[in-house]
Order: sequence, then structure tokens, then C-alpha cells
Amino acid sequence: MIVKVCGMRDAENIREVEALGVDWMGFVFHRTSPRFVGELPDYLPQRAKRVGVFVDETEEQIMETVQLFRLNMVQLHGHETPDFCSRIRSKGLKVIKAINVQNTFSTEEVSFYEGACDYFLFDTKTPLPGGSGQKFDWSSLSVYRGTTPFLLSGGISPDDADRVEAFVHERCIGIDLNSRFETSPAYKDIHLLQSFIDKIKRK
Repeated sequence: MIVKVCGMRDAENIREVEALGVDWMGFVFHRTSPRFVGELPDYLPQRAKRVGVFVDETEEQIMETVQLFRLNMVQLHGHETPDFCSRIRSKGLKVIKAINVQNTFSTEEVSFYEGACDYFLFDTKTPLPGGSGQKFDWSSLSVYRGTTPFLLSGGISPDDADRVEAFVHERCIGIDLNSRFETSPAYKDIHLLQSFIDKIKRK
């Protein structure tokens, strides 16, 4: 199972989280987010893959940020079109398209992006994109029959290890952890993360 920790900013905290063995680490480049990364941290992950999170940003700005932060992947969390996703992929980058889920799962919206991105990230639909700490009904994903692998997101908390272990879907390849593991925006509690990761990887 891939473990992605999103919303990182502090250099020492980045170093500590990477030492836990997480696979991917997310950096938010949406200016209105409390986790916005405004400048290059003194340390960036050397082993964990770097994921840049963007919301309706221009292709030019995304590529500038990719080069500055040496990103491995781009996560698109806005209203980006399948064509836009494909253009970013053509630059040699893996693309994660975030899909917001409310009460029901929209197979139509998801099928729109099949073949245009490498992964989906299913998150809770809220007024602001990402990091809300709110959950959606994971059972609604049972209707997803697409071929694109996905990460489960949306308010996963330190108390959800058993729920994560119990969740089964053939296309689910990992989880995205963020606000429920923070002591303040963009600063993760190492002990909470360590305990959670130990539990879900014990099998």
C-alpha cells in the first residue's frame, strides 16, 4: 500500500516524515491553502516521490514549479480538463487527478478522465479543495469499475487504521494522509503517523 503524506512545508518535518518510510510526499502550491509552499524548503525528500498539488493553475506555472522543486508527480485538484492532464503527462510526469466525492460516486465524471491521468485521488467534496479533514462514504466507491488505480483520501484519521485495512477495492493502491495528522497546518505529528503506518503495514 502506497502511503502519501500531503501538505508538507517545514524542512525538518519533511525529513522526519520521510524517515518513517512514506512513499509519496505532497506539496501544496495553491495560494489560498493554509499549507501553501511559498518558497523552497531547506530540505526536500530524497527517497519519497515529490508530488506537487495544483488547483486550476496554468501549464507554464506548473512546469516552472516542477523544475524548481524537481517534482516527480503533479496532482490536479481543480477543474482541469482531460486534455490538460494529458499535456502535463506528455512532459514526462505522472499525473494524479483528484475527484471530489459527495454523497454518491459519479461514474460519468470519472470515466471522463480515464486514460488522461495515471492515478485518481478520491477526496471529500467541500467548498475548498483538499485538507478539510472530512470523510465521504467509502462504500460509494464500489461502483467504480474503471482501470485507473486510485488513492483513498478525505479525512483519514489516526483512528482509521482498521477501516483502511478493511477497505477492499481492486484499484485502490494507497492512502493520502493530511490534516488529521497535524499539530498545525503543514506540520505533521510524527508519533501519530508512525503509529498509524505501523498498524496498516503490519500485515
